[in-house]
Amino acid sequence: MPQGEGSTTPGLRILVADTLAKEGLEFLNGSGIAFEVKTPITEDELTAAVKEFDALIVRSAAKVTAKVLENPGRLKVIARAGVGVDNIHLPTATAKGVLVLNTAEASTLSTAEHALALMMSLARKIPAAHAHVSSGPAKWNKTHYQGTQLAGKTLGVVGLGRIGRTVASRAIAMEMTVVGFDPYFTAETALDGKVRIVRDFDEFLSQVDVITFHVPGGEGTKHLLNRDRLFNKCRPNLLVVNDARGEVVDEFALADALREKKIAGAALDVFIKEPTPPDHPLLKLENAVLTPHLGASTDEAQTAVSVEACKSIVAYLTKGEIRGAVNAGGIKLDLPPDELPFTKLASRAGGLLAGLMDGGYKRITLRASGPRAPRHMNTLLRLAAVELLKPHLGEGAVNVINVEHLARSRGIELVAIHEEAPPAGLVGDVVGLRAEGPGGDVSGGGETHRILGTVYADGLPRVLRIDDYAMDMIPEGNMVVVQNEDQPGVIGFVGTSFGDARVNIADMVISRAYDKSGKATALMVIKTDSAPDAKLLGGLRARPGILKVKSVALPPRDA
Repeated sequence: MPQGEGSTTPGLRILVADTLAKEGLEFLNGSGIAFEVKTPITEDELTAAVKEFDALIVRSAAKVTAKVLENPGRLKVIARAGVGVDNIHLPTATAKGVLVLNTAEASTLSTAEHALALMMSLARKIPAAHAHVSSGPAKWNKTHYQGTQLAGKTLGVVGLGRIGRTVASRAIAMEMTVVGFDPYFTAETALDGKVRIVRDFDEFLSQVDVITFHVPGGEGTKHLLNRDRLFNKCRPNLLVVNDARGEVVDEFALADALREKKIAGAALDVFIKEPTPPDHPLLKLENAVLTPHLGASTDEAQTAVSVEACKSIVAYLTKGEIRGAVNAGGIKLDLPPDELPFTKLASRAGGLLAGLMDGGYKRITLRASGPRAPRHMNTLLRLAAVELLKPHLGEGAVNVINVEHLARSRGIELVAIHEEAPPAGLVGDVVGLRAEGPGGDVSGGGETHRILGTVYADGLPRVLRIDDYAMDMIPEGNMVVVQNEDQPGVIGFVGTSFGDARVNIADMVISRAYDKSGKATALMVIKTDSAPDAKLLGGLRARPGILKVKSVALPPRDA
């Protein structure tokens, strides 16, 4: 049903395809963006509807399949009110340039608390003891349900993201020793040295009394706890807790290990197939505690994920802010304040390079160097690559979400490099962008151009070099780049040509460089108050001694 009738943001529309907490809908109502709620919704209905909306909000019931996303129309962003995105076909979303967000932070506490509840229930055999007492009069077998004290035991946390770290901090408060396993965690310790990192998973297993999983699904984590490890690498007193994804643990091998007492117990909230089939072997075991995917099922978490999904959609549609991106491949636009100005530098450098290049690309490389140079390299690289590919693919066809996919599908390599020392002759924090044509260099049937830039204390981007030409220039607005032989009269001719065409020159930078033979050429970068027309540019190119003329349109300074 239509809602948000009092839209103050004309044209924008949001489709809510799952049940959300009323607080989330109230936020949308106050956002000024029109929205509609359509629940329940079939795949065919969603396929037909989604192309008419700018944003889609789902939970787990609506299935955003490849078919739904094949022709997404105006759809720009999908928000999942929750953590898992198994119901969204990420490869198609990425290929079509549709951003996918989740609300992992909103349910962190509830999910961590549930993992701890599973661990304690398992250690003290609470579910089985409850069933025993409830099964009839005079049931009171205390000895059979004697449990294990957790204080003093070693907890192994697999995955040190938000949930894993939250579980670890609370386990430490319970006087447990905590070790961590996370291939993407480069430090030797976590939580201020309280969690020791173990690099080898088999060694990690040999040290722990309890293991809890907090990792995403996928090939990299599928059956991380497999039959061989369950039967040959684990301590016999091991308690297994899986509150992450069902595929992380081999369920059938786990059932066999529990039955044969190779490990002491297991508590699972997630399964390969949900709901679990009635003949699942884990259902028959007293030393298994099972819950129906309740990790984020608290009143507080359900409200929080709904509100956060709505907030993230509105923030993206109205301000371009990205929160909780799932398919952006490392892009991070909620950067630290000192890194934000470098995003403008990367985009402007990409746009300027695109204007200088004549053909396609085989490689785009971004280097950041200096003591305080930005660390979020992939973000800057994507922003630059978008501007480089726009002239070839069209304004609306490429964005920060699909640029890596589009580049790869065209055989273009994207490379990000961080170096401590800036290039020779420069000081401070420098970002360099290099585009190589198919031939690899100017004489090889292609081109290579590079731009070096920085950000000054005023927060404005500066170009310090174009190829070998040194300068200090803010990349902005209408710009004409003229390369010429270093000879008298060229500057005067250029100035007169602009004057005759009634195009006012706002700023001009001139630089000289020498090739290996000692021959000098010059580069003029001219900023104008209006865009030059084809007649003016053609007249410049026709003048002997002028080697190249390129016109580039960049956003204004304050954009």
